[in-house]
Amino acid sequence: MSTHIAAAPGEIAPIVLFPGDPRRARWIAENFLEDAVCYSEVRGMLGFTGTWNGHHVSAQGSGMGQPSMSIYANELFDSYDVQTIVRVGSCGALTERVGMRDIIIANGACTDSGINRVRFHGQDYAPVADFGLLRAAVEAAEGMQLDSAVHVGLLFSSDQFYSTRTELTEPLVQHGALAVEMETSALYTLAAYRQRRALSICTVSDHLVTHEETTALEREQTFGEMIEIALRAATA
Repeated sequence: MSTHIAAAPGEIAPIVLFPGDPRRARWIAENFLEDAVCYSEVRGMLGFTGTWNGHHVSAQGSGMGQPSMSIYANELFDSYDVQTIVRVGSCGALTERVGMRDIIIANGACTDSGINRVRFHGQDYAPVADFGLLRAAVEAAEGMQLDSAVHVGLLFSSDQFYSTRTELTEPLVQHGALAVEMETSALYTLAAYRQRRALSICTVSDHLVTHEETTALEREQTFGEMIEIALRAATA
């Protein structure tokens, strides 16, 4: 039993879908998983386990930002022997090449966070996705009739949601970053250290160029195509 999840042994599946929003975890459980049971309500960070096409799958909220996400990822890996984590999150588009509600499968993540600088003594580490999961997600998306466009590329994991230095993202966009979110860089690093599988799949919920945005309820309950891709990839 871990400090922040407090589930009993065996209550969490080897495969975990990992939204930041705990209410999205509940929505996943109610709409995609059969016989889902809530195993944690600690600090309101909900977690559920059920089955999808015969596979045991959990949905666990991670909170916002790399520090919060890292707490839950570490406990999932260390205390519950989770083998696969797929982040299913929202992101803000940084370029007009990406549209609202497009889906981004992240092959890697840039960051402005100091977490990896501390871990690697100032050296630059390049956090990347598990290639098997990445390939499975791309193949899953290609096999589905989707309303949303799908992109494979870089995310920017920022420590600031309300940044006053938006010009600092311009070099990242010039080098291929598609969207900004707050968790993927640390997730990929922790998975690499634990020799586990991790992938981030994000839906564009806001657009930093066109200034379009979705509502909180839409972010919670209308990103189903992303969830379907994640489930197919994680159980392939």
